[in-house]
Amino acid sequence: MNILFKLSVLCLLMVLVGQAQQRVPSDFIPENYKEFETIYGDLNKDGLEDCVLIIKKVDTTQIVVNQYDKKVDRNRRGIIVLFKNKNGYQLADQNLDCFSSENEDGGVYFPPDLWINIKDHKLHVHYGHGRYGYWDYTFRFQNANFELIGYDSSSNRGPVTLRETSINFLTKKKLVKVNINEDSEDGDENFEETWSDIEIDHLIQLSQIKDFDALEMFQF
Repeated sequence: MNILFKLSVLCLLMVLVGQAQQRVPSDFIPENYKEFETIYGDLNKDGLEDCVLIIKKVDTTQIVVNQYDKKVDRNRRGIIVLFKNKNGYQLADQNLDCFSSENEDGGVYFPPDLWINIKDHKLHVHYGHGRYGYWDYTFRFQNANFELIGYDSSSNRGPVTLRETSINFLTKKKLVKVNINEDSEDGDENFEETWSDIEIDHLIQLSQIKDFDALEMFQF
């Protein structure tokens, strides 16, 4: 009985230790940051639901009064990517302040909306600008990092698309489509396509991007 009791206690301790090692997404949020948004999806093709955390700095000095005499939170946002495993989650990649605040001043335009989504095991950083269009960055986990493999953008005038750009950083090809029908209405655009080669020595890593607002794709 004494041996059985000891074995039971040992098994219980092993279970408790295993539970203690289970890590949840909130464990990875650094001090002085808070959760802003959480997205789930499979990013490494193992069939498990990985997790993407959009976090936001907590700094009272960045609570300011905007041009409309309204208090707004101008703290920047960041991203933490977690892979799901048998012990909960593990850190895959992170960049703690690469996104501007959702309360930025857009001037005569409203600021674009940031959307993060997971599609076909890829991470998409998408900026929607309403009737003006959008731009989208596609990242894939490879070489132990999330690397930028694609970029797509659309410049619109209301429902009419004026120009589309698509860059494949893996094939080093760029496609630009320009609407040459100046009087086009929704659905009757006439696009002229131009293909070109781009020069890039190393793929851009998510962790290396200081500010998505300053990420210039026209250089390619």
